[in-house]
Amino acid sequence: MSIIAAGPTPFWYLTRSAGVVATLLLTASVVLGIVDFSRWRTAGWPRFLTDMLHRNVSMLALVMVVVHVITTVADGFAPIGFQDAVVPFLSPYRPLWLGLGALAFDLLVAVTVTSLLRKRLGYRTWRAVHWAAYGCWPLAMFHGLGTGTDASSTWMLALSALCLASVVAAIGWRVAAATPRGLGRGLAASALGLGPVALIAFSAVGPLGSNWAARAGTPAKLLPSAGSTTAAAQGSGLAAPFTARLSGSLRQRASTGSGLASVEMRMDMSHGASGTLDVTIAGQPLEGGGVAMTQGSVALGPRGEPNLYTGRIVGLQGSRIVAAAQSSDGQAVRLDIDVSIDQASGSVSGTVQARRGSSA
Repeated sequence: MSIIAAGPTPFWYLTRSAGVVATLLLTASVVLGIVDFSRWRTAGWPRFLTDMLHRNVSMLALVMVVVHVITTVADGFAPIGFQDAVVPFLSPYRPLWLGLGALAFDLLVAVTVTSLLRKRLGYRTWRAVHWAAYGCWPLAMFHGLGTGTDASSTWMLALSALCLASVVAAIGWRVAAATPRGLGRGLAASALGLGPVALIAFSAVGPLGSNWAARAGTPAKLLPSAGSTTAAAQGSGLAAPFTARLSGSLRQRASTGSGLASVEMRMDMSHGASGTLDVTIAGQPLEGGGVAMTQGSVALGPRGEPNLYTGRIVGLQGSRIVAAAQSSDGQAVRLDIDVSIDQASGSVSGTVQARRGSSA
């Protein structure tokens, strides 16, 4: 049997990238909206260009949100339906944080529809609804931090910080340019002070805190079982059953003198369980990469105890691996591992599903 390179899971990557792009576009839309509302212009940049750019970026943001919704539902990893994108707080999967995303989507649709019907609705009605657009951004930010797969990643935290800094800078500029009087300036100043503090504090105790998947409202079937008798597995969040995402790297090495080769995959587990999974497949090297397996082993556990479970591969078909592992106190698990390998970069992604009992 051989391990075969495969492309990345399309819907998983699409929903993540669409969500990130939508957040960046919403941030740009808010900043452009503040600039447009301030009637800023120069000799080389008339106001109508800002207005046009603001409108086009907002429409593109809506398109990316729709792509994000469709691919999230199509991915099927979490029990999310199309109704959960419209009706907030009713989803069985992280209802609060998914509900905030649904509210942001509803507001964005309302603003878009009223903008298209602006001439029929009148300026005052349009303006009243349009103010709701500024609520889309914080709702989307909290939604992404609360339920996003990459919320705790360094690169995503950096992008979130960039979005926050951009909006804070735009509001600060607007407040500084406003007249001293008016309720609007007071509200803007309050948002300028409280908004960043709220986002930073939430990030610290939320996605960056411990056991966030359970606290966020992830269904029990996607979380480790609380009834496991393995204390180490309970404490680490790796008690079967669980399902987790995988991401890591692959390395192929030749064994000196024996003519054999080994494929080693070192992967991090996230989005359902936290820890590491190492897979090693040894055998005769194949032309074009990979090996014909003669033996294989697995090891998984929390970062502080990566060999909490150890075992062997009992089945290999293409990019699907079946393994049987056992903890030191005799707790057996069956692992169903699906991997996608990018040969050019040597990166690995996929999913692992752990069940109680052995497949051997």
